[in-house]
Amino acid sequence: MADRTVESSPQLYARIGGALYLIIIVIGLFGEMFVRDKLVVTGDATTTAKNIMASEALWRFHIAAELFLLICAIVLLMILFVLLRPVSRELTLLALFFNLVSIGLEAATTMYLVVALFPLGNSAYLKAFAPEQLYAMAYLPLKSHGYGFGVSLLFFGCFCLVIGRVIFRSGFLPKVLGVLMQIAGLCYLTDSFALIVAPSFANRLFPAILLPAFVGEVSLCLWLLIKGVNVQRWNGLACAARMSSLG
Repeated sequence: MADRTVESSPQLYARIGGALYLIIIVIGLFGEMFVRDKLVVTGDATTTAKNIMASEALWRFHIAAELFLLICAIVLLMILFVLLRPVSRELTLLALFFNLVSIGLEAATTMYLVVALFPLGNSAYLKAFAPEQLYAMAYLPLKSHGYGFGVSLLFFGCFCLVIGRVIFRSGFLPKVLGVLMQIAGLCYLTDSFALIVAPSFANRLFPAILLPAFVGEVSLCLWLLIKGVNVQRWNGLACAARMSSLG
C-alpha cells in the first residue's frame, strides 16, 4: 500500500521532503548563528554562563528546536529512502545507516546543552561551589557539545557522499545536485577530522567549509521543494526495480 501511495504521487513526497529540509536548515542556522554564537563566548566561562542565565528561555527554546529538527530529519530520511531506493536499494540503505548514526549522536550531544543549565540553577547543593567553579562546570558541557556535534557531522558527511552518488545516478534529479552533495560531504569530513586532529586549524577552516556545504544542502532542499522529481523517469525506475525484485 505504501509503495502504491508513493508511485501515485512521488512529487508530493519530494515537496514534503524539501519542506522538511528547509525547516532543518532554518533551525540549524538559528541555533548556530542566533543562539550559540551570540551567547557562548569562546574561552570565557564567566561571560558565557551569565549570557545563558540572562537568556535562559531562549536557550531552552533552542534546545527544544534542536530536538524538533532531529524529528524532522528522521522523517526526511524516510522520504529520501523511499524516493531514491529505485536507483540503488543498497547504497540508499548505506546512506540511511550513516545518517541514523549521525542523528543519534546529535540527539545525545544536544543533551549537553541541557546539562550546561544544571550548574546555573538555584538548587541548594550548588552553594557548595564558588560561582567561578559553577561557570566552569557549565562551560565544559558546551565544549563537549561542540566536539560531539563535529563527530555527528563526520557520519553525516558520509551520508552526503553516498546519497550524492545515488542522486547523480538517479536520472530524475539533476546530476549537479549529486556533485554538490558529495562536495558537502567532503567538507564535513574534512572539518570533523580536523576538529579531532588539529582543533585550532579546524576553527580557521570552518568558515571556508561552511559555504560549499551550505550550497549543496540548500540546492537539494530548494530543488525538492520547488521542482521535485522527474515523475516519468522515477516511475520508470520504480517499475524496473519492482520487476527485478519479482524476478
